Amino acid sequence: MLFYAQNLLKMQVSSGPASLGAMSRRGWSLFMMMAVIWGLPYLLIRVAVRHLDPGVLVLLRTAPVALILVPIVLFQRHTALLWRNLRWISIFGVIEFGIPWYLMSTAERHITSSLTSLLICGVPLFAVVSQRIRRTEEHISRRRYLGLGIGALGVALLVGLDLRGGSLVWIAFMLCVCLGYTIGPIILATKLADVPGPVVVAGATAVVALAWVPWDVAHWPVHISSETWSCVAVLSIVCTAGAFLIFFELIKEVGATRSVVVTYFNTAIAVVLGVIGLHESLTAGIVIGFPLVLVGCIFATSSPRQIVAVGEP
Repeated sequence: MLFYAQNLLKMQVSSGPASLGAMSRRGWSLFMMMAVIWGLPYLLIRVAVRHLDPGVLVLLRTAPVALILVPIVLFQRHTALLWRNLRWISIFGVIEFGIPWYLMSTAERHITSSLTSLLICGVPLFAVVSQRIRRTEEHISRRRYLGLGIGALGVALLVGLDLRGGSLVWIAFMLCVCLGYTIGPIILATKLADVPGPVVVAGATAVVALAWVPWDVAHWPVHISSETWSCVAVLSIVCTAGAFLIFFELIKEVGATRSVVVTYFNTAIAVVLGVIGLHESLTAGIVIGFPLVLVGCIFATSSPRQIVAVGEP
């Protein structure tokens, strides 16, 4: 859900406090909530795929979201809008959810949650490059580029650049996930910019869930443990549906570009959870990289203070 930012670009307040100076207290509160919520999935996916086929996990992540949001869309009488844009909503769903979530779940069967979160951190950098090439969204200062660079270095050190635990195949899977997460927002910005977020997500998750049903019928497990059901419930309700609602508020509060920097914080949290919950190695890179993530986040989410007018206290 991280990259719904571009779908709300017209909603962000370009002259408000979030775009002129440091983030507000409310902005930081929303930011930290998102960091925690999106730091959880890596651990939860790692646990869930021990007993679930990745395709089954995709269905169980998307179907509850669709069941929650579709009634809201019907209540708001946006059914006609959904049908009118169903083609691009479906394409977006496949690129943002259907394929990436399967590839990520498959990769997490073979590589650590820490490495997975590191690879995902390439997406905000791609997003900034995309903004620069397409000359869209808000101006990006050198200070914030520096913050993105420091954050990228920090997350690299967090896992010590140790690729020995995974193979090139699974790393390639994660790069495909990053590609999907980069293309998805472009579809939102160019084809679905005028469609409300709940309509897009309701339609996209419903299409993806239905598309995976034939596969899941053949791969449904004989038994699903209570631990696995708990992981799936948190992934669907908290990390997808709940995160979707909170992140829209974060975008409106602080702007699109700063919102994607939350990736760095949730990566740090994902690594900590991996060390504590999954007993992944605590490396020197984690000890050095975590502070760099914090510094990079501060730089990337703030801008130099404006010059105070003469006579202003």
